[in-house]
Amino acid sequence: MKSKLSIPVLALGVFGIITTEMGLIGVLPQVSDKFGISTADAGWLVGVFALVVAVTGPFATLFTSGINRKTVLLVAIAVFAVSNVVYASTSSFEVMFAFRIIPAVVHPVFFAVALASAVRLVPPEEATSAVTKVFAGVTVGFAFGVPLTSYLAENLSVSTAFVFGAVVNALAFVGILVLLPSAPVAQRVSYGAQVGILRRPGVWLTILSVTFVFAAMFSVYGYFAEYLGEVTGMSGSWISAMLLAFGVVMIFGNFVFGSLLAMGVVRTVVAFPLLYIVVYVMLYLAGPYFGVMVAAVLVWGVVHSGGLVVSQSWMGRDAVDAPEFGNSLFISFSNLGITLGTAVGGLFLAHFETRQLIWAGVLFAVLALVTIGARLSLGRVHKENGAKVPV
Repeated sequence: MKSKLSIPVLALGVFGIITTEMGLIGVLPQVSDKFGISTADAGWLVGVFALVVAVTGPFATLFTSGINRKTVLLVAIAVFAVSNVVYASTSSFEVMFAFRIIPAVVHPVFFAVALASAVRLVPPEEATSAVTKVFAGVTVGFAFGVPLTSYLAENLSVSTAFVFGAVVNALAFVGILVLLPSAPVAQRVSYGAQVGILRRPGVWLTILSVTFVFAAMFSVYGYFAEYLGEVTGMSGSWISAMLLAFGVVMIFGNFVFGSLLAMGVVRTVVAFPLLYIVVYVMLYLAGPYFGVMVAAVLVWGVVHSGGLVVSQSWMGRDAVDAPEFGNSLFISFSNLGITLGTAVGGLFLAHFETRQLIWAGVLFAVLALVTIGARLSLGRVHKENGAKVPV
C-alpha cells in the first residue's frame, strides 16, 4: 500500500510547491494592498523566486547530495509550509520577501530529489510513467492550485489563500514522513563526478535546447491575457475561463506526452518544437476569430504541458550518472528559459503589434530544434572505463 502511494505523495509535494511559487501571481493586487506598495513592487516577489531558483539550483543540490534523500524532501517541504504561514501572518514586506528567497533555494532540491526518488521507487520499465505522475503535480497546480489561491484571496482573504498553501505542504510533509522509505546515500557520487558531466559538449547542447524550449513556451504564454484580450477581443471573464481550461487540458497533455516518451524519447523530443511551431502558426491564424481561438487554446494547453516532462527526459538522458544534479540543471535552466522567453516576448510587444508576439515563440522553437539536432549529431554514448556514458 505504501509503495502505491509513494508517487502520489511526491506529486502532492510538487503541487504544494507550484501553488506556493505561482499562486502569488493571482493575488498580487491583494498583496500590494496589504503592504501598501505598487503591484509592480509586489511583482518582485515572483521575479526573485525564479531568479534564485535559476542561480542556486545546482549548487544547493550538490550541497545536499550526501544527505538521506527522505530527510532532504522533508526539510524542503517543511520550508514551504512554514513560508506560507509567514506569508499569511506577516505585516512586513521585507519579511515576506526574505521568505520568498528561502524556499526558492530548496525548490530545485525538492524537484531534483523527488524525480530521482520516483525513478528509484519503481521498476526500470515504469520510470517514465513515475516521472510523468510526479509532473502531474505541476499541471494540477496550474489548473487548480493557482486559481483556487486567487479565489480564496478574492472571496475570503489573502491570508486564507496562504493558509491553503501551508495546509497542502503540511499534508505532503506528513505523507512523505509516513509513506516514503528512508533513503540513505549508500554510495555518494563526489562533487567532482557530478559537476564533471558539464565537461561533456553534449550536456551543454542539451542545456541549451531545454532553455530554448522553455523560452519558446513562455515567450507567448507569459502574455496569454494580453494576446487573447488584444488580438481576439476576449473579456476578462473569458480570459479567466481560458486560463482554467488551459490548465485542465494540461493535465491530459501531461499523460499524453508521458505515453509518447515511453514509446520513444528521441522521437518525442524532436517532435515537440515542431508541434509548437504548428500550434503557434495556428494561434496566429486563429487570433481574430473568437470561436476558433477557444479551440486553439485547448490544443495549445495540451502541447504546452509536454514541455516539462519532455525536457526533463531529454536532460535525464545526458545525466544518467548524476541524475539529481542533472535534474537540478533542468530546473535552473528551464527557469532561465522562462526569464529569457518573457523578456524577448516583452520586446516583441514593445516594438510590434500584439499579434506578432507569436513569432518570438516560433524563433525559440526553431532554436530548440537546431540545438536538439546538434546534440543528436554527436551520438548517444561512448565507452568510458568499460561503461557507457553520454557524450
